[in-house]
Amino acid sequence: QVHLVESGGGSVQAGGSLRLSCTGSGLAASTYAMGWFRRAPGKAREFVSAISWSGGGTYYSDSVKGRFTISRDSTNNTVYLQMNSLRPEDTAVYYCAAGPWPTRLDRTDYWGQGTQVIVSS
Repeated sequence: QVHLVESGGGSVQAGGSLRLSCTGSGLAASTYAMGWFRRAPGKAREFVSAISWSGGGTYYSDSVKGRFTISRDSTNNTVYLQMNSLRPEDTAVYYCAAGPWPTRLDRTDYWGQGTQVIVSS
């Protein structure tokens, strides 16, 4: 059974930084892409970033490109999302996802429980 656990959320002022972590169990990290989505209050879930199983391919939404950096440590089955220059519009629940393809994580069955990020102005 695949289990994803996020951590690292919290409250920060605009311009600040946070680092999210997601550790997976029950899956072969060497063959799974991992990524992050978020859902803001009253809005649909949206893609944030993804990384291929090898770490060689990274993907970002336009809204976070240049501010967020995704990385992974496959030896620990962990993916990280370094979030810098945070804005109030980044406020959301952030979800970790894992699946075969980094560009199709929205269709995966494997999701974490979510971690809240609040950015105040």
